[in-house]
Amino acid sequence: MSDYVKSFMEELVAKNPAQPEFHQAVEEVVESLSLVLDRHPEYRANKILERMVEPERVIMFRVPWVNDNGEVQVNRGFRIEMNSAIGPYKGGLRFHPSVNLGILKFLAFEQVFKNSLTTLPMGGGKGGSDFDPKGKSDNEVMRFCQSFMSELFRHIGPNTDVPAGDIGVGGREIGFMFGQYKKLRNEFTGVLTGKGLNWGGSLIRPEATGYGSVYFASEMLATKGETLEGKTCLVSGSGNVAQYTVEKILDLGGKVVTLSDSSGYIYDEEGIDREKLAFVMDLKNVRRGRIKEYVEKYPNAVYTPVDPEKDYNPLWDHKADCAFPSATQNEINGKDAQNLLNNGVFAVSEGANMPTNLDGVNIFLDNKILYAPGKAANAGGVAVSGLEMSQNSIRYNWTREEVDKKLHNIMKAIHNTCKTTAETYGTPGNYVNGANIGGFLKVANSMMDQGIV
Repeated sequence: MSDYVKSFMEELVAKNPAQPEFHQAVEEVVESLSLVLDRHPEYRANKILERMVEPERVIMFRVPWVNDNGEVQVNRGFRIEMNSAIGPYKGGLRFHPSVNLGILKFLAFEQVFKNSLTTLPMGGGKGGSDFDPKGKSDNEVMRFCQSFMSELFRHIGPNTDVPAGDIGVGGREIGFMFGQYKKLRNEFTGVLTGKGLNWGGSLIRPEATGYGSVYFASEMLATKGETLEGKTCLVSGSGNVAQYTVEKILDLGGKVVTLSDSSGYIYDEEGIDREKLAFVMDLKNVRRGRIKEYVEKYPNAVYTPVDPEKDYNPLWDHKADCAFPSATQNEINGKDAQNLLNNGVFAVSEGANMPTNLDGVNIFLDNKILYAPGKAANAGGVAVSGLEMSQNSIRYNWTREEVDKKLHNIMKAIHNTCKTTAETYGTPGNYVNGANIGGFLKVANSMMDQGIV
């Protein structure tokens, strides 16, 4: 760690105490950017990085609502408007008990770079609440969403800030929030993405993050003359991203043997085929059940509950060729990363945001495997959100094939940016440096053009 990086991080930690995920996200980026700052002293002189880690605006508010028993509940709502140098703030809303200021700042910071890489004009933001939709009735979720939007509506708009979904926020939640926004503002605009197809949504949006992660992996494999055909893959999670990651891996001839949720994971040595995937989609999207029910339907699979005493995740300890972490942040630590390597994994494409901690990242980089960080590999979701914004602006819908083709081309462009940028800065094959530097340069140059604001 250079002296500049060390002093920068010390100051950041002191100014932002008790926000370890934010510290982690910034440290990974700043390590990469030391290569750029040495060549471009003007960025240092204009304190670009110091300005980039400070949100342009942080909004925090209470969200009161009434449950089905008539009891008053109070949650906390947030919106982090991180950087608008290249476009309106854009980033998801997360409803989960773990949501706090530090986690949302890490996500918003990552979003700035991710959105820059997509080639689309979008700034970075993130938001959400510590509300847990799990176990709530549709009416409870609706009342919460309406209360949440009754404050958020003042701070967002199609040319200001365009939120989307994230963990705990799917089509149901987006629908309830959009309805409330429309009522309060008396206007029909593309203020949220991930909308229903009947009222402004885009085809391929639900699939986009998972599909994009697999498209990126395919581009990486192609640099080694490989494809996904016949490859065994480990996938974590069982929500939207994981489901469509599995679907696209199947399309390209791969075999998926794992899925998980917060209570445990399943290992199906025979592979999760389309029939089994349809069962998982119904289980998770319609019945909102737990992944352990998979083994009741398919008894040849093995379910392993989460063991908090273990210092590693056994999901990552199976023979495989590729891994697609698609659940949540920091699900792969150093021990997990080593287990993946020991089991033959040579390509990792992150569908989740920052699912690998710094120890794990360094193990992947030191062993020079094909490793795609989330800000590049999972940018497909926000890319199609950007395409949804474009369709809303022109009041026109593209076909499924048109959107999928645009998504595929965007993921190819992101891969090319990461690959060539890493080579330009003397670290060929290092997609972490390529993504961090490639995302930074567009935002930094825009900030330089716009003055000290």
